[in-house]
Amino acid sequence: MTEHPTSHEGRQPPTARSQERARPRQEAAAAALPAEPPAQPARSGETAAPGVPAQPGDGAPRAGAVAGPPHPADAGAPPVPAPGGTDARPAGTGETRPLGTPAADGAPAVSPGSVAMSVSPRSPEFGGEAAGRREGDRLRFVGAATRRIARGLDLDEIVLGLCRATVPTFSDEILVYLRDPLPVGDERPVAPFVLRLRRTDRLRLTDLEGEELVLVPDPDPTPAAELCEVSNGSALAEVLRGVRPVFGDSDAARAALAELLGSDHPLPAGPRAVLAPLRGRRRVIGAAVFLRRPERAVFEPNDLLVAAQLATHTALGIDKAVLYGREAYIADELQRTMLPDSLPQPTGVRLASRYLPAAETARVGGDWYDAIPLPGSRVALVVGDVMGHSMTSAAIMGQLRTTAQTLAGLDLPPQEVLHHLDEQAQRLGENRMATCMYAVYDPVSHRITVANAGHPPPILLHLGGRAEVLRVPPGAPIGVGGVDFEAVELDAPAGATLLLYTDGLVESRLRDVWTGIEQLRERLAATAQLTGPDHSPPLEALCDDVLDMLGPGDRDDDIALLAARFDGIAPSDVAYWFLEPEDAAPGRARRLARRALARWDLEDLTDSVELLISEVVTNAVRYAERPVTLRLLRTDVLRCEVGDDSPQLPRQRRARETDEGGRGLFLVNRLARRWGATRLSGGKVVWFELAIPQG
Repeated sequence: MTEHPTSHEGRQPPTARSQERARPRQEAAAAALPAEPPAQPARSGETAAPGVPAQPGDGAPRAGAVAGPPHPADAGAPPVPAPGGTDARPAGTGETRPLGTPAADGAPAVSPGSVAMSVSPRSPEFGGEAAGRREGDRLRFVGAATRRIARGLDLDEIVLGLCRATVPTFSDEILVYLRDPLPVGDERPVAPFVLRLRRTDRLRLTDLEGEELVLVPDPDPTPAAELCEVSNGSALAEVLRGVRPVFGDSDAARAALAELLGSDHPLPAGPRAVLAPLRGRRRVIGAAVFLRRPERAVFEPNDLLVAAQLATHTALGIDKAVLYGREAYIADELQRTMLPDSLPQPTGVRLASRYLPAAETARVGGDWYDAIPLPGSRVALVVGDVMGHSMTSAAIMGQLRTTAQTLAGLDLPPQEVLHHLDEQAQRLGENRMATCMYAVYDPVSHRITVANAGHPPPILLHLGGRAEVLRVPPGAPIGVGGVDFEAVELDAPAGATLLLYTDGLVESRLRDVWTGIEQLRERLAATAQLTGPDHSPPLEALCDDVLDMLGPGDRDDDIALLAARFDGIAPSDVAYWFLEPEDAAPGRARRLARRALARWDLEDLTDSVELLISEVVTNAVRYAERPVTLRLLRTDVLRCEVGDDSPQLPRQRRARETDEGGRGLFLVNRLARRWGATRLSGGKVVWFELAIPQG
């Protein structure tokens, strides 16, 4: 269709005014042409009447027409290449090349992944349309590439996204160097710093039995330097300081690439290499090198803008990934230090535990578990859950766990421990709420005392395979305030297993807490049936089997699990006496201990036990006002416990030559395998252990 100028009333648009200014030059050029120029084929989609000359109002001659003398303003303008390397010709040649047509040197006109136009970019009719199309292609490519880079969460995913987005669409090879180590946050930079090759991707052209050239992955990329030290004043440092991407054919960039890639890495001739610094929020953190093969067209000036956009998004993504990794590391360390590294192995009970975070992206939470040895071979079992899954919840959990350990060391009753935890939670601030289960197991009496603060009830798995949900007072959560807690004492038969857990194990969006508790009870009973009525299932395997009941939608909360197998201590392995606080008490203690050792066939320990008991009982009688307790326990070791009503703990000190006393604890420290002293609510207990000879 032939275009005609359109008249408008009022002020004309800029294009119309430029056409009016160009009309005198066009009329002068038309006067110099022959009277009847040869007929030219009509452009595709146009209809031209025979003998009708081109309208001067079009502002430009038709494609294929013989051009007159160029205007001085247009004479010095260089041809605009097509994006991706279209082999464009100067204006006025009329030459066009279809996509994929080889050039005179045999190279393909357009490399794979490039955008090409089928007309000369200086063609007046199509110049604006082709340029707009090229810019649109660039914008779409940059948008798709940045989205792919932004999808990465960690460092490797971001670098991989950059490589996969640019090869082969933008370049044939890419090398990504990052600082080693990467700076985090406001860390002060060090000079000189080291760049390490993080990833390189490369594609090569292969001729498959005469077929067209295709791109395939290259299994053996060109070797490049793994490490590069960037010193102040070097060519690479100057280019990185400039931040903007540069072509590799300049002197500064050529020297910088030689430092970065090494002298053995070949570089293509001409502007077929782009060095793009990767700058984060505060400093340069690396560099990306884009390379094109000789058979592919060179980079254009606009490609530097594309490289700058890709480098900026990649650097900011790496900065965020490093910060996220540091936060995840801090969270992991915080969670690890808040939970026990290993569980103790007290006498008469075996323990196993598990902890699962709510998700990989939320590794911290308020769930905790603990096992605390108590005087008299007892052990406190604690499981708690602070509301939330943040660093604050983990910090509150750590404070409550420390408070529980301190209160347990005072040997307070379970209900008193929960009462003090409730007061501590209120001192930490408002809305600092948690649930907690506190139980104390005595292997001598085979009893367990349990107090609850709004926590799911424990489950007791008996030796015969029966699983029982223990009926304990529910109580109010810790932090509510003004609530009394109750404790209940229950039987803990030998061979039974007590399971303490948090609500994340039994409650989710797909089931309520009581349904989950019933499913857990059935799972424990089914697991116990597999081992038979006379054997308890192994603790570690039991914990793993319990966690296997979780489905894909059941991980809404973090999970803490503590399992305790009650072995107990047989009455025949326990000897217990009361001694009056008098001068004859040490002698009587020696005689009682000698008889017990003879009954247990441990006469080899008689001398050591008599000496140590005499020293400890003498010290207790000196300060006690009520009867002193003496207990011997035979397990894998021989344990002796002496209790009195004095809260003052004995301290080992070095006695002077003129002192009459002060050497008793020195003997205990030298002869005993282990010893210690624990303050109780009504006094203290001093204990020591001796290894039993293996007969």
